[in-house]
Amino acid sequence: MFIAFQIARRYVFGKKSANVINYISIFSVVGLAVGTAALILVLSVFNGLGELISGMFGSFNPDIKVTPAKGKSFDPEVIPFDEIKNIDGLIASTLVLEDLVLFEYESGQAFGKLKGVDSNYLQVNRVAENMYTGEFKVKEGNLNTVVAGLGIADRLALNVYDPYAVLYIYAPKRSLRQGMGAQPFLSRAAQPIGLFSIQAEYDNEYIFCDIELAREVFQLDGMASALEIKVNPEKEKQVLLELNALLGDSFVIKNRAQQDEAFLQLQNLEKWMSYIILSLVLVLVAFNLVGVLWLITREKLQDISVLKTIGLKNNSIRGILISAGWIYGMLGYLAGLIIALTLYYLQKEFALVTIPDGFAVTAYPIALAWIDMVAVFFTVCFISILSAIPAAYRAAKAPLSFVKN
Repeated sequence: MFIAFQIARRYVFGKKSANVINYISIFSVVGLAVGTAALILVLSVFNGLGELISGMFGSFNPDIKVTPAKGKSFDPEVIPFDEIKNIDGLIASTLVLEDLVLFEYESGQAFGKLKGVDSNYLQVNRVAENMYTGEFKVKEGNLNTVVAGLGIADRLALNVYDPYAVLYIYAPKRSLRQGMGAQPFLSRAAQPIGLFSIQAEYDNEYIFCDIELAREVFQLDGMASALEIKVNPEKEKQVLLELNALLGDSFVIKNRAQQDEAFLQLQNLEKWMSYIILSLVLVLVAFNLVGVLWLITREKLQDISVLKTIGLKNNSIRGILISAGWIYGMLGYLAGLIIALTLYYLQKEFALVTIPDGFAVTAYPIALAWIDMVAVFFTVCFISILSAIPAAYRAAKAPLSFVKN
């Protein structure tokens, strides 16, 4: 096989009898290089977008979330808080209560989620780091205050700068015993004092309030819908194991990746669908390589006949052309890798490709992953070897003695 590779190297880098073969060879390598660079960069953009959005989710979702296995709420008394607080690696925990309600502000109405939080909430989540205006405060003395997502605030036309602004919150009454003309909804009022902006999914739905106000609105005295936990990342697995042992089957325990599972699956699907499409484009580009190797085979038929005459087997003959295809593929891959790394550096340092105003970032995020480069490497190898098969079998059929006209 070493001999076949050495002969293939001479066929690739040696002088060709016709300049057209040299030109097509160059076009083939350039096409593979551009395709390789495009594959690596597109996968890197998906990585960057994934990291960006996951980071946004991380500002809202906790490290670990505990929810009841049945129903939407539970009594915190059933949770062994003393034992949970002693788990090594657990930093802080907080109770929350959320559900769907109707919000009304002046003449505007909108459905959304009211999320009641306690005093420990900001120790667990980073929502306060993503305030658009105002501050994250859900209680001022005896006054109930709320912090709204930028999207739902826009739908309601909330004015957080008005000290007399009142947001009304409506939820259906749980009691079925109502007299004639009784209102089916329970309502509470609160003052909007801040807006947050994390990610559209949350900005368009959530308004934060004090957990006691949420309990009044939902008529769930002392109840909670989730226990949110912040942990030391290095000890997350151990914390999850101990929580499962303490809480059993009555609760569902999810880490951050499991909370974002639907998004991550969709993001990976989009990423690898793009990879497949660009790989098919690379296959089309590789038709140039098929032509190059076929021309090289025709040019070297006399040499191949001599090699067969002196005892080189058909497998070795095929190996020469397949090795030649692989060499062309590696030239294209290395050139494409250099192009991709250069553009990656320029994008990171100088933001070559920008995003219109109104997004969370000003330039397209990008992140290289070694697994992507390995995947592209094997893709280029496969395509270049596949391109060499027609020429390889043509070469193997060369006669033992060949006289060039």
